[in-house]
Amino acid sequence: MGNASPRRRRLIGQLAIEHRFHPDADQTELRREIGAQKLEDAINDIVANWPPLTPSQLDRLAGLLRPAGGE
Repeated sequence: MGNASPRRRRLIGQLAIEHRFHPDADQTELRREIGAQKLEDAINDIVANWPPLTPSQLDRLAGLLRPAGGE
């Protein structure tokens, strides 16, 4: 969790609290949100530290984030 954003650290803390006090509760949505934030943190790091991407590269990468059904 070294480069985790404050939001991701907060979400992980919420998950720990939920897991401790409500171990039988469904935590799927919170885990999904942590995963999305982890991806966002990685993308922000790459955008800040790597050379700019071409429009073609951006389109290809954006396509990976779109569901197969197009929605």
